[in-house]
Amino acid sequence: MALLVIAAVIWIGIHAGIAGTQLRELLVGRIGEGPFRLVFSLASLGAIVFLVRAWSTAPTASLWYAPRWLLWVLVGVMLVAFVLFVASVSRRNPTMVGLPGAKVQPPRGIQRITRHPMLWSFALWALVHIIGNGDTSAVVFFGTLLLSALVGMPSIDAKLARRDPALWQALAAATSIVPFAAIAQGRNRFVAREIGWWVVPTAVVVWAAMLHLHPWLFGVAPVPI
Repeated sequence: MALLVIAAVIWIGIHAGIAGTQLRELLVGRIGEGPFRLVFSLASLGAIVFLVRAWSTAPTASLWYAPRWLLWVLVGVMLVAFVLFVASVSRRNPTMVGLPGAKVQPPRGIQRITRHPMLWSFALWALVHIIGNGDTSAVVFFGTLLLSALVGMPSIDAKLARRDPALWQALAAATSIVPFAAIAQGRNRFVAREIGWWVVPTAVVVWAAMLHLHPWLFGVAPVPI
């Protein structure tokens, strides 16, 4: 378990302590954007491999047992996560624009709901697996990924705000981190057709395939039969 905690601290340190912080800007200023992205990507890859391996060998103890009805609820939440993920890759996200001063169209589709749909999909995935597994190693492993997804949202926002304040102000005025918050506040509106007619069917197919293949891929069924 100690090795898993160390791996978790390294992963969080790389993402919360560097990405989106002044330290990132300092490093970019010294070595350049391209070399920094390469080094950061390699460090992230090494950290996630270390984290997964530490989790796979860590001793664990049960903390709770999710009832069968709750497992089915979690399966339903995973469908929402798949919809968010598929929607996030179907349209370029303004928060990922890499060029200062780049012109971005007004938020459309899933970005009207949240400006971080992919990170929300990861957060839901991690939360589902924490609740569904209910053991100490799962809490540390998936909790680390949940925390990094949640921390990543304001971190990305802060990076964009420093890179292009005008672009950030326009984006922040019409979008929100919390899903549907901007819509509820009257700063945007929900337009279902903009999400794409193929997004939900694609997400359902992938979700159903993963539900069927999960026992063979990961050795455990999402809902015991």
